[in-house]
Amino acid sequence: MLDIKLIRSNPELVKAGAAKREFDADRMIDDILEIDAKRREVTGRVESMKARQNAASKQIPQIKKEGGDASALMAELTELAGQIRDCGAELSELEEKQKTLLLGLPNLPDEDVAAGGKENNKPLRYFKEQPKFDFEPKNHGELCESLHLIDYQRGAKLAGAGSWIYTGMGARLEWALLNFFISEHLKDGYELVLLPHMLNYECGYVAGQFPKFSDEVYWIQNPTSTDKKFLLPTAETGLVNLHRDEILTEEQLPKKYIAYTPCYRREAGSYRSEERGMIRGHQFNKVEMVQYTTQEGSDAAFEELVGKAERLVRELGLHYRLSKLAAGDCSFSMARTYDIEVWIPSMGIYKEVSSASNARDYQARRGGVKYRGADKKLHFCHTLNASGLATSRVLPAIVEQYQNGDGSVTVPEVLRPYVGTDVIRNG
Repeated sequence: MLDIKLIRSNPELVKAGAAKREFDADRMIDDILEIDAKRREVTGRVESMKARQNAASKQIPQIKKEGGDASALMAELTELAGQIRDCGAELSELEEKQKTLLLGLPNLPDEDVAAGGKENNKPLRYFKEQPKFDFEPKNHGELCESLHLIDYQRGAKLAGAGSWIYTGMGARLEWALLNFFISEHLKDGYELVLLPHMLNYECGYVAGQFPKFSDEVYWIQNPTSTDKKFLLPTAETGLVNLHRDEILTEEQLPKKYIAYTPCYRREAGSYRSEERGMIRGHQFNKVEMVQYTTQEGSDAAFEELVGKAERLVRELGLHYRLSKLAAGDCSFSMARTYDIEVWIPSMGIYKEVSSASNARDYQARRGGVKYRGADKKLHFCHTLNASGLATSRVLPAIVEQYQNGDGSVTVPEVLRPYVGTDVIRNG
């Protein structure tokens, strides 16, 4: 959520930031300011009436003590109480309207983030050359089926389109990736957290996914109560809520967490040729990194997260590129995002395996996550996240980039201790 003080003091800056996202916020901001002015006027009126109410309340005993008539003053108090009650109702309505509008505003992109949509994303660097083959390469779907790594048919039978089952060496390769990622993060001092997969509404609200994107998750309704939860679309949704409504100390920051979870997404489903196999699905595995930092430590934390995610892909030996997203391609809550995209040879395109993002204080304002600084004042934390990594595109990239002419797949060296073999062969 954006700071109302910023909107009040510099509305044109906020409008310009939203425009960089190709989001027209002009009318919303004007409405917010109009409501804000009315809210402050009503608040001032209430405070004035309460002051008069307090003064009159103190006068009545004195008048009675002196034998005077306090009926007029008592009538005034009755009238004031009714007016305060009416203003309170009006104030609640204004605050709710203002909050609804504020929740509809996306985060402001950082100043150095390019305007526009994904067409303005900028590749920053590449790792390795695109792999070349002296044989006719196969796509990961063919390879995974021929090597019995993935059972697509039975996955669809159990859960419908966009679902698959890891089998045999495929299951071991998937588990190897997760173990490798977690081991590397633990070495770097991150705390491992295993989260519930069913979260309450507040989690989606704080993360910035609700109310605007509440139809993009799977909802679970308890038939015997009013209890309603949703399946987490990413571990970030839970991790940025760990310290909701808490006040931390500056010495406790940064806090660094990792979590492994499956991720559940309703949006998967166009199933174009470029999204065959495991490229897009309703459930996939991911290790997520989240940091809580001070404002001063925010930029360094972002570079650390990007570097950690890149290092994982480099150690797997995969060709990838790092791209800086334009404002319109950054998610609703994020001020900046870098994507790590691996090369999928059969598709001739790059696919994202990690997004590293900085929400600045946008999520912390929603969640009331603060810290007491050296100046003894309370400040909102900054929250950052990065995939470290999502496996459903890493595994296809490994299978395709490491395939051999005989149909086998060489296992990246760092995964061999986990998988137990150097090469995956048919049979």
